[in-house]
Amino acid sequence: MTGGSIPSDKINLRLILVSGKTKDFLFSTNDSAGDIAQHVYENWPPEWDEDAVNSPHILRLIYQGRFLHSNVTLGALQLSTGKTTVMHLVPRENLPEPNSQGQTKRGKTEESNCCVIL
Repeated sequence: MTGGSIPSDKINLRLILVSGKTKDFLFSTNDSAGDIAQHVYENWPPEWDEDAVNSPHILRLIYQGRFLHSNVTLGALQLSTGKTTVMHLVPRENLPEPNSQGQTKRGKTEESNCCVIL
């Protein structure tokens, strides 16, 4: 997809791996994150061979800092057609729990006596 124009009815998705390697793919607004993972897996770029995975089901897309569930379409994200959108593609078995971000306990209990002010 280098040097060419993007069709007006497609979204050019530039995927970035953890290794920093990138590749552009064309998708429609009806394509879901699961469809994209399947397509990328079936058309794995030769230059990504070191990063190959053994199943499309562990490929996860990250957009604007959030993991996308497999049923989310590009249209639902309101991405502009005819333009390039950048997403990260990472291998991960499970998505994090919705409440787990920034909600970790630090081992303190309510009975802690470390900070008694008199």
